Amino acid sequence: MPQAEPTRWLDTVYYGNTVLAWLIALGAVLAVLIAGSLVRRLIVGYATRHGGEQRLAVARFVHQLARRLSMTVVLALAIMVAMQVLVLPGWDRGLRLVIIIALAWQFIRWGHALVDFGLERFAALHAGDEQAGAAVATSMGVLRALLLVVLYALVVLVAAQNMGVDVTALVAGLGIGGVAVALAVQNILGDLFASLSIVLDKPFVVGDFIVAGSQQGTVEKIGLKTTRVRSLSGEQLVFANSDLLSSRIQNFKRMTERRIQFGVGITYQTPPDVVERVPAMIREAIASRTGVRIDRCHFKGFGPSSLDFEAVYFMLSSDFNTYMDTQQVINLALMREFARHGIEFAYPSQTLYLARVSTAGAPTGPAPSTP
Repeated sequence: MPQAEPTRWLDTVYYGNTVLAWLIALGAVLAVLIAGSLVRRLIVGYATRHGGEQRLAVARFVHQLARRLSMTVVLALAIMVAMQVLVLPGWDRGLRLVIIIALAWQFIRWGHALVDFGLERFAALHAGDEQAGAAVATSMGVLRALLLVVLYALVVLVAAQNMGVDVTALVAGLGIGGVAVALAVQNILGDLFASLSIVLDKPFVVGDFIVAGSQQGTVEKIGLKTTRVRSLSGEQLVFANSDLLSSRIQNFKRMTERRIQFGVGITYQTPPDVVERVPAMIREAIASRTGVRIDRCHFKGFGPSSLDFEAVYFMLSSDFNTYMDTQQVINLALMREFARHGIEFAYPSQTLYLARVSTAGAPTGPAPSTP
């Protein structure tokens, strides 16, 4: 009996558990907390040293997972271990609820890291292709939002099932309520599905210059509800996605060649043999430029005050500034060539003929012409 005296206090019962059980539970909690903290430090340290190398992109992902490991979930795991030792009839349900919420929060944090890592790697695969990179940038925001919605929905459903909620009845109830919500927010849902159409069909991507109706500009951002376009005058235009897709869109960024048609008029006083040489002069002025493919050049017809010529050529670049630079050089070349051959550009003018009238009132013939 005297030998058992020193350990008798360990058998003392507090709140349904002996002091020994409480000490074991406390030791388990401390052990889990220390182990979790050490593992977190080791992973973060290793990933920090090696995560900068391109070949160890996974190390950076592990580094993000470790950094997002919440000590709250480590404490929840420690409590879970302690519950295996202790008997807490009044606390079981509450502690179980806290553990489920902590784990759900942790999986959401890790899910965010996983989504960001996957999208980052997806974008890196298309970094070398400008067109594909623009398409990826367009879809990145929408894909991230959709993936996070799926993540939250799965975590909430799993957590609810572990809390004892009838998930089947919950999903059925949400389906019935979803019909009413869909009717109330049909405009918002229309814009949401329109954004999915833009992401999947890609009528335009971020960076494209588009014309929609009377508005035009460069696409800056494609969101879940609206698309933002920077106009030529500098202000930002905001389009609802459904309204944008319902209009006719011109995408100038995807223009592979630019067709140019322009005309030149010369005076009627130009001799016919000189008029015959004008199409060749225009052809030479166009063909001598780089990045140009000439299509045709003809004496088009007789205008009200000019002999009209029409030329058509293609710019092999879609850049508007390049086209304007080329057209400017062509115009200057034509001015020099016409001046060298004494050809005058026509401008709107009229010639008025007057007839002399005799004293008897009968016309005697036309008077000299006057311009």
